[in-house]
Amino acid sequence: MSSLTAWERMELIRHKGRPTVRDYIPMIFDEFYEMHGDRCFGDDAAILGGIAMVHGIAVTVLGQVKGHNLEENKKTNFSSPHPEGYRKALRLAKQAEKFGRPIICFIDTPGAFCGIAAEERGQGEAIARNLLEFSRLKVPVISIVLGEAGSGGALALGVCDELYMLENALYSVISPRGFASILWKDASKEKEAAEKMKMTAEDLLGFGICDGIIPEPAGGAHVSPEVMAGSIADTILLSLQKLTQKSVANLLEARYNKFRKIGAFEEQADFAKPAPEGLE
Repeated sequence: MSSLTAWERMELIRHKGRPTVRDYIPMIFDEFYEMHGDRCFGDDAAILGGIAMVHGIAVTVLGQVKGHNLEENKKTNFSSPHPEGYRKALRLAKQAEKFGRPIICFIDTPGAFCGIAAEERGQGEAIARNLLEFSRLKVPVISIVLGEAGSGGALALGVCDELYMLENALYSVISPRGFASILWKDASKEKEAAEKMKMTAEDLLGFGICDGIIPEPAGGAHVSPEVMAGSIADTILLSLQKLTQKSVANLLEARYNKFRKIGAFEEQADFAKPAPEGLE
């Protein structure tokens, strides 16, 4: 596995040449038909969705879209979705459930957009609704973190049966800069924050949040996108083979238990000491 620090990985996954979901789709899937809009407000280019074929299996693909240059990033709002993006994803996920298609989610976002207009249109509600509805979808859901996975903006596509992360990908509740700003009131300490946040793929695997790590070519995914796409495709197929064998009841029970066990801990005896006299 990679010997890079969390901050070095952060710089790597922000490399302008790193493949995005739009690069991977034609390399992984035989066909892809993109669909647009949330049927409520509009379309959000920060999240794409559509129907695809992979080795003869029809699936629904959802993904957060990063760009390779300023123009592409402006179009996709730097991969920070608005509420309509999450509502589009949910619309297509419910469509997939109706027709019995497994769902493949690609996560790559620093977080949901927090502008005034997004809040006015119900950003928090849209994310929360996705968490609820994805938790009870009656089809397999596989999520893959391609690069950044920040906060609820990532988790809205991360409630799944199996979660995989690329070797240098990061998954955290907040960005290192935000962490440093809140904890130390000093955003310049973001490098130090990155090391303390336990956000690497190895950390997440150890916590039981990530189900597997997909190795990257030496130097990162941008060095050989085709090889990286092949590894992702292999992971998807193996996961589909396992998940499609489960009954709906077993699938939902396993998904529920997967998230119930996250954050479980045991209290140390020292923390259970009686309070000092007078402070009971």
